[in-house]
Order: sequence, then C-alpha cells, then structure tokens
Amino acid sequence: MMRYSRYAGTSNIGVFTAVNESVAFIAADAAPEFVKDVEEALQVKTKLMTVAGSFVIGSLVVMNSNGAVVSGLADEREIGMIEEFIHCTPIDDPLNAAGNNILANDSGAIVNPEYSEELAKVISDALGVECVRAPIAGINTVGSICRVTNKGCVCHADASDEDIDLIKDVLKVEAIRSTVNHGARMVGAGILANSKGALIGDDTTPIEMGKIEEGLVLY
Repeated sequence: MMRYSRYAGTSNIGVFTAVNESVAFIAADAAPEFVKDVEEALQVKTKLMTVAGSFVIGSLVVMNSNGAVVSGLADEREIGMIEEFIHCTPIDDPLNAAGNNILANDSGAIVNPEYSEELAKVISDALGVECVRAPIAGINTVGSICRVTNKGCVCHADASDEDIDLIKDVLKVEAIRSTVNHGARMVGAGILANSKGALIGDDTTPIEMGKIEEGLVLY
C-alpha cells in the first residue's frame, strides 16, 4: 500500500518517524490521523515518543528487524521505551543523528564514512548486519538521502552507478534514483517505508510516486 501523508504541516514525514517491519516510533505530538496513516500503510504497531526531548525521531533513530541504533543524547526513559519493542544501542559520537547517518535493512548497512571503524563495528553488532562506510551521491548523511526496505531502495537522484552497485552489494536490493515532494533530493526525509507499504509526503508528484513505487517494489 502507498499513501500520501503529512505531519504537522510538513511533507517531510520521514524526519519524524522511524519504522521497521513491526513497529514505528512516532513524534509524540503527531496527530491521530498521521498515526492512523502509519499503522494502515505500513501495518505496524506504533509508539509516540521523543528522543533527546526532540520530535525528529526519524533523524535520530534507525532500525531493522534485529535492533535499533539511537542518538547517544537519548535519555534512559526514551531508550527504555524503544527497548519495549526491540534491542536499542545508543551511539556516543558527534555525528549522533543515527537516522541521518545510517542506511540499513535486514541485509546490511551503509554508514557515514566519517564514522570510525570502531563505531561501524558497534553499529554492525547492534543491527546484526555487515556495515560499510561510504557516501552516496557524494553525501555522507546516507540515511537522509535514501530510503531502503528489505525489497528495494529509492536513492538521491545524483547517485552514481557505483553507488547503485554498492547498495545492491551491501543491502541486497536494487535501487532507483528519484526525488520526492516535487523535486526534493533528500528522499529519506519524504518517505516512510517497509516491505509492506509506504507513506510519502503529499507534495510528491505522480511521476515521483511511480518511481518510488518501483524502487520499493510495492506494485
């Protein structure tokens, strides 16, 4: 299922929610209509919360089916809320916005190349997958410019053929270049998805929607 949605007046819905195959963590001030969209399109349980007192959950949390990685700024109560659903590992690094800096599914992870080998190993252990440090489209914040599931990937329109090959090699899915929300290249900010469905920002054009549907293999 694909559905248009909007969070608190913005089409950048991916900034405010982190999702895997079974659960979505949503900004605590989300409207009931948005929560319903997430539950119905992605077929997941939902939990309203903050991370580090912030509503930008999607920027600060990344998950697959094996675990979650969260900003080290999260407090014990917030980590505990995540732990009710899935094992959670906080990262203590200046680049602690895990959702922006890590692109992951159940097969692999590509992370900000500025991360140390030691931190990449921590992330690998937390998510239970191979972890490779590399940019995509020349951009280090790989989680913000791509959206990946266990079935497919949509990535920044400037991704090179080598980037597409890297995604296929590490994440074991094909990738389609696209924009979202009428030309925005930060596709991770405008899409929420798992293998069962997707929510896309409601500024997305029909042409973009078709590419996203193809990239995430939701037809």
